[in-house]
Amino acid sequence: MSKVVLITGGSSGIGKSIGEFLTKKGYIVYGTSRNPERYADSEFKLVQLDVSNIESIKRAVKTVVDTEGELDVLINNAGAGITGPIEEIPNEEIKRNFETNVFGPINVIKAVLPQMRIQNSGLIINVTSIAGYMGLPYRGIYSASKGALELLTEAFRMEIKDFNIHMTNVAPGDFATNIAAGRYHAPVTEDSPYKDSYGKSLELMDAHVDSGKDPMLMAHAIYGVINTSNPKIHYKVGEFMQKFSIVLKRILPDKVYEKMLLNHYKL
Repeated sequence: MSKVVLITGGSSGIGKSIGEFLTKKGYIVYGTSRNPERYADSEFKLVQLDVSNIESIKRAVKTVVDTEGELDVLINNAGAGITGPIEEIPNEEIKRNFETNVFGPINVIKAVLPQMRIQNSGLIINVTSIAGYMGLPYRGIYSASKGALELLTEAFRMEIKDFNIHMTNVAPGDFATNIAAGRYHAPVTEDSPYKDSYGKSLELMDAHVDSGKDPMLMAHAIYGVINTSNPKIHYKVGEFMQKFSIVLKRILPDKVYEKMLLNHYKL
């Protein structure tokens, strides 16, 4: 029988690419969107879900389970970008980012676990970020939220192992998506002490996204994870140097690694 897959944030970018690829592979795919009616041309079903609204999460999961009778794979893909000097990002924007990138995935996991326990099977894939392995200048809040999800996965895995439910992280590097258009940017203001360094860093970040990999690479990686009987805890997908930067952080002295990042961002 075809596996039933739920992908949060399935209307664009990486989520859409994953959904289309898995649909072609014969999976029963449900994506989510806050406004699914805007995407009538979607190649797979979209249900309404706002990761910051627990009731909408419960309704979406119930819709899938009531319709299909099972839920085999959850892909926690919905996320939001955020940039700016930590000092200048409004607290409400920091909280909003953590609601989307941390509390949202936690609540979706909580909603699917009871069904997966009934089935005595399931796979949960959390889409994190290579940025979550290091504190990046002017992306500190994003790094922190994705890093939190990485660590939560490590803990969750040990708590749910007795239920035959697997959980893993897949951390992408820079991909050519619309994340830059949708993320919160603290404005580069003339009177900010960070004006020059933040402005240069922002241009570099946007250039990385514009020249990023095809999101279909993530779809292939996710497909591989789904077809692995015992998934690893962490997967990284992206440019070699982006993945290698995680290795360097592990082996280099802290200040040497910091200097490398400063040079990269021309700070």
